Amino acid sequence: MATPLLYSAIILFLLPLQLITAVPSCPRDCEPADATDRDRVHFAMNLEFLETEWFLCGAHGIGLDAIEPEYAEGGPPPIGCKKANLDRVTRRVVEEFGYQEVGHLRAIKTTVGGIQRPLIDISSENFAKIFDEAMGYCLDPPFDPYEDSIKYLMGTYVIPYVGLNGYVGTIPCLQKFETKKLVAGLMGVESGQDATVRAWLYKKANENVEPYNITVAEFTMRISELRNKLGHCGIKDEGIIVPPELGAENRTSSNVLSADYNSLSYPRTPAEIARITYGTGDEHRPGGFFPEGANGRIAREYLYNDKLKVL
Repeated sequence: MATPLLYSAIILFLLPLQLITAVPSCPRDCEPADATDRDRVHFAMNLEFLETEWFLCGAHGIGLDAIEPEYAEGGPPPIGCKKANLDRVTRRVVEEFGYQEVGHLRAIKTTVGGIQRPLIDISSENFAKIFDEAMGYCLDPPFDPYEDSIKYLMGTYVIPYVGLNGYVGTIPCLQKFETKKLVAGLMGVESGQDATVRAWLYKKANENVEPYNITVAEFTMRISELRNKLGHCGIKDEGIIVPPELGAENRTSSNVLSADYNSLSYPRTPAEIARITYGTGDEHRPGGFFPEGANGRIAREYLYNDKLKVL
């Protein structure tokens, strides 16, 4: 028969476990905000919508509404969708990426339900603004990612990596097996897409992007610097060529895969991702790829409140 002393010991032993379960493991600021698994995946779905439209439009000149319109949940069509002037191999790869993104939307919708597609701006004008800001001056002529394969790949450099960072930051905060399994699967393909693009660009690192006297490597460096600046949480983004002190084991300037000191993928929070994809450096102020802001509870809380509530 258990004694009162034994009961007290058991309670004292279990109490810390209860507190560990109750206290959120992911605080705010440069760490993920408190949220449910469903809310976290819904935030990521905004990036999946962006990538879906970008790749399908680049390959075919048509977006999600022509492939699986019900996945958009009645959301507005993207701004600036058009077919890119791609060589055969690049087009085939981009086409594959686009269909992969449709699968991602289906997987998310099946697992946690969907959200309405937000208004997305993938226009040449929007990309021109991003590249002007990255370079610190207005490019002449304005940068147009749809003009040829190398420019399209440069435009692609801007997008999937941020989604990958988001999944890396999200997984440690997930609670349920099914959402962990979902996000792990999504992250695997996102990382593959990013690696494919980076490797492609690395092969052309020292070539100028016409008609600019700017190399592919310098463009990637400037875009990464811009994302770090907008994110406000330190260096989590690196170009395809880096100083040796940022290379793997401080021994190489090649940087086909962007990673930290231990060669682990960098994480980003929803707030950081919103700051970057909005192009404003402020998760409360939409713009950039999401002119009216992203959808889902996390994104809407950022837009409607000065600080994210505990969800």
